[in-house]
Amino acid sequence: MADLTARVHDVLPSVLDDLETLVRIPSIWAQPEHHDDVHRSAAEVQRLLTEAGFADARVVEAGGAPAVIAHHPAPPGAPTVLLYAHHDVQPTGDPDRWTSPPFEPTRRGDRLYARGAADDKAGLAAHLAAFRAHGGNPPVGVTVFVEGEEESGSPSLVALLEQHRDELTADAIVIADSANWAIGVPALTVSLRGMVDCVVTVETLGHAVHSGIWGGVVPDALTTLSRLLATLHDDEGSVAIEGLHHGVAAELEYPEDRFREESSVLPGVGQIGRGSIVQRLWAEPAVSVLGIDATPVATASNTLSPSARAKIGMRVAPGGDAAAHLDALVAHLEQHAPFGARVTVERGDLGEPFTVDANGPAYDAARSAFRDAWDGTEPVDMGMGGSIPFIAEFARLFPDAAVLVTGVEDPDTRAHGIDEGLHLGEFARVCVAEALLLQRLADPAE
Repeated sequence: MADLTARVHDVLPSVLDDLETLVRIPSIWAQPEHHDDVHRSAAEVQRLLTEAGFADARVVEAGGAPAVIAHHPAPPGAPTVLLYAHHDVQPTGDPDRWTSPPFEPTRRGDRLYARGAADDKAGLAAHLAAFRAHGGNPPVGVTVFVEGEEESGSPSLVALLEQHRDELTADAIVIADSANWAIGVPALTVSLRGMVDCVVTVETLGHAVHSGIWGGVVPDALTTLSRLLATLHDDEGSVAIEGLHHGVAAELEYPEDRFREESSVLPGVGQIGRGSIVQRLWAEPAVSVLGIDATPVATASNTLSPSARAKIGMRVAPGGDAAAHLDALVAHLEQHAPFGARVTVERGDLGEPFTVDANGPAYDAARSAFRDAWDGTEPVDMGMGGSIPFIAEFARLFPDAAVLVTGVEDPDTRAHGIDEGLHLGEFARVCVAEALLLQRLADPAE
């Protein structure tokens, strides 16, 4: 173990250099102007895997963004491990709000800051570190699958998995796209919420009218929309939509002071909903208003708006059915139209929740590797309030594989947000853990 740990630390400088090269590429598949960058990113991933020792690394597509598949054959009698990451990233938001440019990797203190530095180019970097630490010849078969459109909902992923099903079949699947419980405390993610979304449009007038002449009798669309959105929660902030599934969270305590610090809730702002913090974060449905289209304040006049619309997102508790939850959300909006307003709903994306019984040799090997990489700290099983819908597809298409969802992030990573950053000390432990895991999947006695 000490030998392998030392080899990981030997390769870490080159791995971090490669990670910095990757994050300089603005691979935002959600923005068409960056599609060429996503193709550049895929080519760079292919190059890195080829140089690491994969003889057959290649770019593949199925009508969407480019992905990369590479395979290293298993020694006789050894299992094969599929290592997943994605090379596309979220948009940056306002670049001026970043402390340093979002695509210029910058080290400050114990973190590397850049869009994608953690989510999820660090996942690929961890796979590279583990493979290089074994000298490009690990004791198990290794297949690497690096997706290019995860941040856009993975629309062509199922087609890719089905087209390449035989070569992606594995005994264990490591999905390095989650988080650890805390700095210094590793975790397996054993549940994730699903997600659905829709756009609701409220119309009250055939055209805008004078607010003085008609106000007080005619409802404006923005007020009407606001009243409709308010029906999504009860007075305590719990979701008020009928027919939703409620799950059971892992037994972990999330102290309120830590929650408030990590979530950046402002002083004096209370919590919403009922139950423990982890229950509400991981195992309850949640509804959020993600955006509103209405007359901007800067151009507003004394007129009543004839229409307004909002995008609504819902998280689906583990064990729930995403399509049924979208039906329930649409029905609620249609049935609660204030003042008889015309309400139309455009259905959006949906992704299934995920839960796993994390028992068996592969999970034992992962916990053992975590324990040693974190100097004896016992790993925890945790849920995740966010969604990784494609995991359900991996579980469906590869039912005999053990699915291990591991983390390169921590509670202050700020994935998807301003100043996303990778904690370098935790990343080193992640890399050690994955190298040890490859060893222990080959020989559970190690």
